[in-house]
Parts: sequence; C-alpha cells; structure tokens
Amino acid sequence: MKDEDRRAPVYERPALSLIADNIGPHGATLYIGGMEGARDMDLLRAHDIRILVNCAVNLDFDLVDRALLAPENGKVAAGYGALRYYKIGMIDGDGNPSAMMLAGLLILQGALRQTMPARATYPFEDGGNVLVNCRAGRSRSVALVSLLLHVEAPERFPTLDDAVAHVREARALRPDEWFETPKPMLLDAAREAAVWARAIAKGAPPLD
Repeated sequence: MKDEDRRAPVYERPALSLIADNIGPHGATLYIGGMEGARDMDLLRAHDIRILVNCAVNLDFDLVDRALLAPENGKVAAGYGALRYYKIGMIDGDGNPSAMMLAGLLILQGALRQTMPARATYPFEDGGNVLVNCRAGRSRSVALVSLLLHVEAPERFPTLDDAVAHVREARALRPDEWFETPKPMLLDAAREAAVWARAIAKGAPPLD
C-alpha cells in the first residue's frame, strides 16, 4: 500500500488544544496547535501564551514586533519578538537524528524553567502559558508533549503510551489517524529520549 493511500483524513480541530495545566515551576498551561494557531497573536494573547516552541523544520514565523534593526539591503529585521520563541526543527518522518527528540525535551523544559533577567534587553516576564506547535499539531508536537508529560509527571503518566493516549484525546485526534499521530519513528525517538532523560536525572551519562 502506498503511503498516500494510508494517509488519514485531516479532521477539523481547534487551532489550540489545552493539554495539561500547572506544568513547571511557573504553573504553565500547555497547549498544542498547528501553524494557524501559532500565528494568531490575538488568540495567543487571549490564552496568555507567552512561549512558543516550534517543532517544525519546514515552518517559521515573523515574530519581530520591536525592531532593533529594520530590513534593508537584503537583510531581514532583527529585534524583540512578541513572545519567547524556541525552534527545534524536526522532520515529520525519517531523517532526524534520534537525539533531536531529547534536545526538544531539554529545550521545552528549559523554556518552562527560565527566569528572565531584570534588564531592558530582556523585555519578557517570567511564566506565561506554552504552545508547542508543528505544521498541523498532529505528530511532532504530539510526540514531544507526550514525552514531556511522561518525564515531568510519571505518577500520572507512568508510560509514554499513557501520555500519548491523553494527548490524542485532548488534541481530538481520531483513531483512524493514530498510525501517524505521531509518526512511528517520532514515537520511537520519544521512547529513546525518555530513557536518556531518566539517565540524566540520575546523574548518569545519557549514552553508553
């Protein structure tokens, strides 16, 4: 069977889906969304989303709203963004080094725990809610957020599969999509990253 024949229908679902509350030391609410939700600044402000974690290598956003350097002579604008922006850049399928999922977990954990300096060059407040996005919010972001929930709340999500089941329901992913939400190779990478994360937490090297 060809890959295009196995592709599940893409159902309508919310631009943002609330996945979990009270995550990290600032008590953030965690959302998943696709590109439409991630680029809707009014929607992000309405949900107090101040942190954007973009999983997709094939998607970027123009977030500069206070330019230090204006566009000129082929150069793009540079300056402060409308929110704190972190980019992982995974492929939705084969081609990612397995350590990228672990890197994504560490970036997401770091974003949840950062404390902003009280300086004019860091015009951001601590805290705020978090949106993890990819192009559709169905695969890369589902794998990463499931990994985070399993690692951060093992009493509630003792296995990665428990976390994936919760995220699928919260994101309104249908059973006939599950073979690709998330893609199997991303789920495998999340399982491996969970092992590494536990080793790091115990003070052991993450690799043999």
